[in-house]
Amino acid sequence: MLKNLLIKNYALIEEISVDFSSGLTIITGETGAGKSILIDALGLLLGERASTEMIRTGAEKAIVEGVFLVKGIKQVADILRGSENDITEEIIVRRELTTKGQSRCFVNDSPVSVSLLKEIGDVLVDLHGQHEHQSLLRPETHIDFLDDFGGYEKEIISYQTVFRSLAELTSKKRELQNQEDQLKAKKSLYDFQIKEIDAVNPQPGEEDQLESELKILENTEKLSELTSGIHKLLYEDEVSVRDSLIKARKMLEQLTEIDGTFHESVGEARSAEVIVEELSKQVQNYASRIEFNPERLEKIRERLGALSLLKKKYGGTIDLLIEFRKKIGEEFKFAENFDVELSKLEKELESLRTDCGAKANLLSQKRKEISKKLEQAIISSIADLGIQKAKFTTVIQQRTVDKSNSALSVKVGNQLVEATSKGVDHVEFFISTNVGEDIKPLIKVASGGEVSRIMLALKGALADSDKTPLLIFDEIDTGVSGRIGQSVGLSLKKLSKHHQVIAITHLPQIAGLADSHFAVEKIEANKKTITSLRKLENDERIKEVAKLLSGSDVTEAGLKSAKELMGIK
Repeated sequence: MLKNLLIKNYALIEEISVDFSSGLTIITGETGAGKSILIDALGLLLGERASTEMIRTGAEKAIVEGVFLVKGIKQVADILRGSENDITEEIIVRRELTTKGQSRCFVNDSPVSVSLLKEIGDVLVDLHGQHEHQSLLRPETHIDFLDDFGGYEKEIISYQTVFRSLAELTSKKRELQNQEDQLKAKKSLYDFQIKEIDAVNPQPGEEDQLESELKILENTEKLSELTSGIHKLLYEDEVSVRDSLIKARKMLEQLTEIDGTFHESVGEARSAEVIVEELSKQVQNYASRIEFNPERLEKIRERLGALSLLKKKYGGTIDLLIEFRKKIGEEFKFAENFDVELSKLEKELESLRTDCGAKANLLSQKRKEISKKLEQAIISSIADLGIQKAKFTTVIQQRTVDKSNSALSVKVGNQLVEATSKGVDHVEFFISTNVGEDIKPLIKVASGGEVSRIMLALKGALADSDKTPLLIFDEIDTGVSGRIGQSVGLSLKKLSKHHQVIAITHLPQIAGLADSHFAVEKIEANKKTITSLRKLENDERIKEVAKLLSGSDVTEAGLKSAKELMGIK
């Protein structure tokens, strides 16, 4: 519900901040006082087109801000989550319009697009009157009204589960078909690349091994020289390390005979002798295996060259090269078996089309059955609301397609029928509001006041299932007499038990039923005209209803009639 509305520098409004409550809120005021400005400002907040002409003279920008209670409204939570905004129990929606033509939108102080603002607005508010923001005037919403009234949610969920699978598989098939020409064009290239890579047959880790072996083969002379030098230094020189260690050990043994503390040092010297001897043997063994092999050297160089060439063409490393080979191998195999894969996919699709079509057909039957009840409910309600002898019908149609059509389709009977997430039906409300007129689409026939009353009747029928928190009715009493006005007011009052309802009216029969009553007033201050909105208390409410009954000159009789109308003793 709407908790607070702030409007600054919008048309004749300098600044208005209003707290709203649940139930039925009535707004009244003299013609020209600015009631329509309020509705325009709300429309701006709900994502409608902005115009710099609406910025108050002398101001740099206009601001409209609404605080909405959205706890438990899943659609709003989904929108906020999808746009990476925080999910809160309240949201602050703000729209700013500057004289430079810039329009900025915010949700909880985070910038958002106008389209996102409108998406949130469509969930939170239905605004009825001479306005674009009317769901009843969007034929694509008619199927939702019918389904909300129908109560066959189980059938809808059952259909949508299969439809999602169908849509995913259809998308996969389209991707496959889009790849067909590309795959065929690349097939010969893949064949060449596979043969070229397989001719070398690179193995994981072999490059490091080859480079290590290459380094040894290229340095056999130096290896021989170094190992020979080490052995000579350790073992063969006249003053070798081994001989020096033996000499040192014998001297330590003599020291030990004099001072026993050198006993451990003798053992360490013997250990050093063993280490030197082992090291010398190791070097000798290595030297004996050193062999210059020009043929092996050339083979390694050729192999590394072939690997290097492949890396430059297909991948920066051997691992990437092997991964590339795997990938093109799979695509080549896929291209080889493309027709088989496509045929397999088409069989799966055919089964899903039949299954989905059966569920769609069941859903369509439910809609046709419930549409008769909805038509009777609407005709009865709008007659009470002053549209006598109206004809109202729900037209449910399906669109057949052929296999060449790209539209998503399901099989109903022997026909392919266009399908959406809502089924195979295209639903539109038709009406005739006057005797002798042909029945025509609602959006082309009904006037603003009639649309509001039809919506009121429809909302009344959907009261238990409709999830829209706030309903706003502007000019709902256009062309309505006092007697019919009483019926309109009672319908609004009944509707306000399930929704927050705000209605702008001139009729005392409607105003007298308000839970909250606001008056729009136009005043002059500092040589400027300002529109204000003021909440009326008990006595003021009675006086305002009396004015609607008898004019600006309020009499005792008028006050008495107002009290009777309002049920006040």
